[in-house]
This record gives sequence, C-alpha cells and structure tokens, in this order.
Amino acid sequence: MNLRSPRLWLAVVSACTVVTMAVVDTERTSPGELSGVHQRQPELAGGTACAACHGGWFSGMTASCLECHEAIGAQIDEDRGLHGVLGPSFAERCASCHSEHNGAGFPLVGAQSFRAAGFADRDHFDHARIGFTMDGAHLELECAECHEHADDPVLADGDRRFLGLDRDCASCHEDVHEGAMTVACASCHGQTSFDELHSLDHERFLPLVGGHADVSCRECHAEGEPHSLEIVGAGGSRPPDRECADCHESPHGTDFEAAVARRAQLAPDAACVTCHTAEHTDFAEAEDEVTAEVHALTGFPLTAPHDRAACDDCHGPELGEVEARYPGRSAEACSVCHEDPHGGQFARSDFAGRACTACHEREHFDPPAFGLREHAATSFPLERSHAEVECADCHLREADSEPRIFHGTPSDCGVCHEDAHRGYFDARCDGLEAVEHGDCARCHDTGSFGDEPADGFDHALWTGFAAGGAHAQEACESCHRRTPEPDAGGRTFGRIADVFGEYTGCATCHEDPHGGAFEREGPADGAPGRTGCERCHVEVSFRVFPREFDHAGWTDFPLAGAHDDLDCSACHAPLANPGVGGRTRARAAGDACADCHEDPHGSQFEVQGGTDCARCHRSSAGFEELSFNHEWDARFRLGRAHADLACSACHVAATVGGREVVKYRPLPTECVDCHGLREATLLRRKGKGY
Repeated sequence: MNLRSPRLWLAVVSACTVVTMAVVDTERTSPGELSGVHQRQPELAGGTACAACHGGWFSGMTASCLECHEAIGAQIDEDRGLHGVLGPSFAERCASCHSEHNGAGFPLVGAQSFRAAGFADRDHFDHARIGFTMDGAHLELECAECHEHADDPVLADGDRRFLGLDRDCASCHEDVHEGAMTVACASCHGQTSFDELHSLDHERFLPLVGGHADVSCRECHAEGEPHSLEIVGAGGSRPPDRECADCHESPHGTDFEAAVARRAQLAPDAACVTCHTAEHTDFAEAEDEVTAEVHALTGFPLTAPHDRAACDDCHGPELGEVEARYPGRSAEACSVCHEDPHGGQFARSDFAGRACTACHEREHFDPPAFGLREHAATSFPLERSHAEVECADCHLREADSEPRIFHGTPSDCGVCHEDAHRGYFDARCDGLEAVEHGDCARCHDTGSFGDEPADGFDHALWTGFAAGGAHAQEACESCHRRTPEPDAGGRTFGRIADVFGEYTGCATCHEDPHGGAFEREGPADGAPGRTGCERCHVEVSFRVFPREFDHAGWTDFPLAGAHDDLDCSACHAPLANPGVGGRTRARAAGDACADCHEDPHGSQFEVQGGTDCARCHRSSAGFEELSFNHEWDARFRLGRAHADLACSACHVAATVGGREVVKYRPLPTECVDCHGLREATLLRRKGKGY
C-alpha cells in the first residue's frame, strides 16, 4: 500500500468527515425526552450529552450505565441479587428492562421491567430467585413496608428502591433476646408468627414425633433449668443428655424395671426403650417386643387362656390410668381381675349363683357361649333375620359408662328399628287389638321388611286408596319408585309424596294430556262421587269411557249434521307415538271450517284475515245446502230479469290467487258490464238529450 497516494488520503479524510458528521448529528438529535430521574442530572443535560449514557469511542452503553449504578455492577460480578441471577448476557442489556427516552412520567423500574425479568408484575416477584424464600406473614406485606422507596415516582439522590436491605431478621424485627441467642432466628421461628416455635435440628438429640410431637418447647426447656431455651440457644457448652426417667415418672415396680434392664443389658434408667419408643403417643403403646417372656417378668406368665389375648384385651386404654390398666392380677378367677360388665343383671335373674362360664368359655369371654339355642329359652327367640344380628345391636347401653342391657330389653320392633313410614300408620292402628312385638308385626315378619304380608297388603284399608283396575295390575314400584340409596330408616321403597308430590287425585301421578282444558265445570260434574278425571275416565284404562262424551258441553262444538256421523279419529287422528301425558290421539285442528276444510273459493270471502263459512253454509249436513239470499246477502239484487238465470251464467271459472275457482267477487254490477251498448242506441239517446 502506497501511504503517499493522494487517493488514499482523500478516502481517509472523507471517511472521517462522514463519521464526524454522523456523531455530531446523533448527539444533537434525541429520540425522546429523558426520564424524570435522569433529567435531574446536570451531566445528562444538553444535546451533546448522549455519550454519557451511550458511550464514546471506546466504551458501550452498559459500561456507562454501570459507571453510575455501581451496586448493580457488583451484583453482576458477584452473581448475587436479581441482576446476578439473571446472568451477564441478559443483565448487561440494561435497556431490555429499563427503557429510556419515554418522558419524565415513565418509570424506569415498572411493570415492563418485571415482565422482562420473568414475572407477571411487581406483586408477583418471587424473592426465592434472590435466595430469600418469603412465607407466612411476609406474604401479606406491601412492597413499600420493607422497601421504603418502592412506590416513589422518582428517587432522591442516594436513595435505593429495592437494594440495600439485609436478610437478617433483626434488621427489621426487634431482637427480644437482646443478642443472647447465637443460633439463627429461623432455627426456632417461622415466618408466620414468632410465637410458633420449631426446631430444625432436634432429631440429633430426640425426634419430635409421637408423644413428643405436640409438646411445647418450654415444657422440656423451661427457663432456669439446665436445658432451658436460653442455654441451648446461646450455643454454650452442651447440657448433659437426659434419660426418660429425667422427665417421666415410672409407673412400674422396681423389681420389674430391674428384671427388664438385666435382660436388655442396660442401666435401669435407660431400659424404657425396650418397650417404649419416641414414636409412641402414649406409654401404653408398647412395642411388640413385650413378649410372653417379658410379661412373665411382671409375675403374671401368659399361659392359657391369656396366652392368646392381645395387650388391650387386658390392659385396654378405656381402663384409665396405668394403675387401673396394670393392677397386678390373678389368673385363677375371672372376678378377681374382671369387673362384672353386666352390672349385676344376672345376679337378679335365673342365672343367679352361676359362674361366668355359664355364658362364656373359660379361655375367652368373646364370643360368648350363648347362642340361638340358649336365646330360644328366653321370651324372644332369634329367628330368621334376627339370628344374624350382633348381640350389641339389640343390647345397648344407656350411657357409655353403663353396662349393656340384657334383661328387660324391649321386644317391640319400633325400639330397634326406625319407623320407615314416618308414623303414617300410627293413627290407623289406634283402637286395633294389640299384637305381639308391636304394630309392625301386623304386616312384617322377622325375615325382611321388604317381604309382602302373607295375606297381601290391603291398600284401601291402610292408605285409603283402593288400587283397582289398571292400578291393580301394576307392580308396587310403578308408583313407589325405588331410591338409589336407603334413607335413615333403611327404606328404598319410594313414597308417593317424594316422587309425585302431595296426593291430589289422578293428576298427582298422571300428566294431564288435555292441557287443563277440562278443569272447568262441565256436564259430568253432576256425577255423584266423581271429581277430576273420574268424571270421564275409569281406572281400567284412560281410553275406556263409562258414559257417552258430551262433545257440545265440554268443547262448545256440537257434533251435528255431517259431524255427527264422523268417527272420532276423523278429527282426532291416532298418534304413532304417544304425546305429552301419554296422549294417543291428536288434538282437533280447530273449531273453524277453514281449520279442517279447504276453502274452495280461494279466499274470495275472507274478511279481516278470516272466512265465515256459516254466512252461506248454515247447514252442518253438507256444504251443498246453501242459505244464501241474493237479494239480501249480496250487493246485486237479481230482480225479475235475472232470477231465472243459472248461477254459472254470471259466476264463471277464473284464476284467483293462482287457483282455478268459480268467480264470485268482485263482479261488475252495471248492465253494460255484461250486456254492452249498441252505437245506434247511443246516437239516438244523444239526439233526445239523454
């Protein structure tokens, strides 16, 4: 390359000139007004200050931003804070989140900033992204409650919107411990409430499970004791380990404790874990390791019949305190260890003086040796369904602490079984002769409540509704529809009121196919004892009529003349499929002639949208019998000249409304319209001065 070439230097000078002009133009032309906070900076004022933010020859816009916002640069360099976790490739593109040149009212840190960073808006910012998981009461705070200047439109010099906070609890909350606790606050406190304490590392010493799970910290770490919270939290010398006996008083005898300790090769104070573990909620929940061998150490070997018993069979929690559950017992006599569960009922009965083995096996009390054969000797033999019932279902307790009642148990059905009829038959049974085991036995036996009585159910007697005719042929479930689930009384047999509503006659179960047309008074209302549908129908079938239907009385349309000879189906056509309410015949088209008959006159006599056929055809025998008087019923009187003419002489065939009909109206009424006028006659009339 020839450095002395004039062309080379000319090119260099031209390029520099172009670049200089471009820079000058760029510095002097702004794309928009600066934001409010940047407008306050003197160094950014004027048309030549663009390089302060956009960089010069040897620096970019990111470096210019970080020159003023050093704290943000530190976050990026140290991979902390929001800008640190975004990654340099994104965090160093400041304009991606903070758009400038939008005017003084546009916030540099606004909704668009949070959206660009991956959040819906500021309220949905997840502090876990910056290493601080917010929970509990913190979620109820507004941003400005922690970030003092979060809502300031424009920050003052030196203020920070979100930076500068410390995650240490004491930076916001008063330290009530006054620095005495060296462990972190989160070791004992959560974010919901300072009063709710927990331990993050208690498992190293004692798992807080079972009976220890619901114990408050102060119950074990009371103030002023060697294991107090103040001593443990201060992080000083570790207090000595504690054994179970340090907190819990042992209910066992010293001989038993010593025997268990020797067997487990442990110190007496540490031998509790042989049967009791931290997972237990109660000391009564001994481990399965309490074997017959261990039990023998109590002085009570588990030989027959106690060798097959579970612990709770003899040491059940219902017995109360440990002294009552483990009193020391003799295996020789039931009464020594077992209280009479019957409350002396059998001491006052035929069983007086007999031992427990009269009803119970020697090896076990349950199940008792009192079965169907023994029960048959009582006043209530257990037959059919009763034979499958558990004893406790009939022999109840008056209270939880009272013995189960065996003697004096009532035998009426209603004592054990809820009345599925809701008292419906109570009034109907009043005055009837009493039956054994109560009124239910009038219809039900001990087999099943669903069984029909042996002599059938007298529907008329018990319900007042005699199910005759078609009703007698239907299954009970047709009206008493089964329910998917039994009610409180175990009943699945549907009630009329639940299915159809309160009984008010036929309409209770059957939909009115007449649409209420016959709810008014009619000719059949005088029929004695008949109301509603019964005035025309019987129970055998809705299509059977015990008397002739008065068409004129019920429909106001007398069947006279030709109508009287028609079959019902001529106007009420049979339906291929039953309609609403089971109706099998269609409704009549209407009561006007035009509803059933086509108008042969092509609507020539239509007045205000309707044709009154009866004006001319008053006879119901046939349309051919006219009652039309041309002198009075038409606007053209025939007179003597036209009286003998046939109708067809004037009324000829014509096309009306696209149909070929006889033309009746309008017709001309002037003579000349039909007869014309001769020319000579006209001249003669003119000459005479007509």
